[in-house]
Amino acid sequence: MAKKFPAYVFLAILAIWQPVASAARLKDLASVEGVRGNQLVGYGLVVGLDGTGDQTNQAPFTTQSFATMLKQFGITVPDGVRFQTKNVAAVAIHAEIPPFAKPGQTIDITVSSIANAKSLRGGSLLLTPLKGVDGQVYALAQGNLIVGGFGAEGADGSKVTVNVPSVGRIPGGAFIERAVPTRFGDNGRIVFNLHTADFTTAKRVAKTINELLGPDVASAMDAVSISVQAPQNPAHRVDFLSLLENLEVEPGETAARVVINSRTGTIVVGQHVRVEPVAITHGSLTVTVAESVQVSQPNPLGEGQTAVVPKSQVSVTEETNPMFKFNPAPTLDDIVRAVNEVGAAPGDLMAILEALRQAGALKAEIMVI
Repeated sequence: MAKKFPAYVFLAILAIWQPVASAARLKDLASVEGVRGNQLVGYGLVVGLDGTGDQTNQAPFTTQSFATMLKQFGITVPDGVRFQTKNVAAVAIHAEIPPFAKPGQTIDITVSSIANAKSLRGGSLLLTPLKGVDGQVYALAQGNLIVGGFGAEGADGSKVTVNVPSVGRIPGGAFIERAVPTRFGDNGRIVFNLHTADFTTAKRVAKTINELLGPDVASAMDAVSISVQAPQNPAHRVDFLSLLENLEVEPGETAARVVINSRTGTIVVGQHVRVEPVAITHGSLTVTVAESVQVSQPNPLGEGQTAVVPKSQVSVTEETNPMFKFNPAPTLDDIVRAVNEVGAAPGDLMAILEALRQAGALKAEIMVI
């Protein structure tokens, strides 16, 4: 009869399987220094809501913002006059301006309620400037919101909410008004930064570029950065980068590492993890406490009273798992096979791996996330 393995065994096999390292394009391994997006943020008002806006008594800044906006159009609200803004909501707008974006282009924006508005569905964002970290205005946002969530509420307080109705998107909702200055290649060199720091990969990238363009064109600065001499004419740098980013480089193999997610029980074993010979036994101690109730009945001629007497029953059970010898495991298949023979659950496997590391038998770094 075929042996049946638990489902987590197959999950572990899928998690630790890794294909043989193969060449990858430079654009997939690294990014160009200076070519990056920039975050923008703004504060504005969403109007046109169907009574789902901010409550004035709990969000006074919404009323102040609305009154300030009216003054810009020559409308002054008399002092002491309190007005309701159930159809208005104060919102925060954030977006990312991509590299090399030019004035006149549009970017998508996300609009989020910052007070107690119940929903932004059906609302329209009024003209709002979006600023960078330097305080300069780089885009102007305005438009009708697309809200994926919605909710319904009854008179008795019961309600149903689907997704998040207090956040919406406006595709192409902001026009870029100012280009972000960039220092791309302004010093005559282009620097590639690896997504994952690795000395071997940095060395191979520099070697591949030098084999194509000549010696000393590229040099690895550290485990992340590779400096490349750029053409003196800026107009030629686009063709130059197009050539470099499509070069195929074989990345270096990752270090031996075991990653454990203590919240989900997921365990990922790296390709170069090794285990030295070691003997393992792993069991568990189970303590069971059972509470029962008994009736104490006095003798017929006695003067006692009937009483209820609690009774506790405690039992201790300890598993008698035999000791298992962990042979040298040169491959991932051997490690998986040995773990399956031990029959450890994910929680027990975490304890076994930690004990192996303490004993010096596990040749890998353990990372708990």
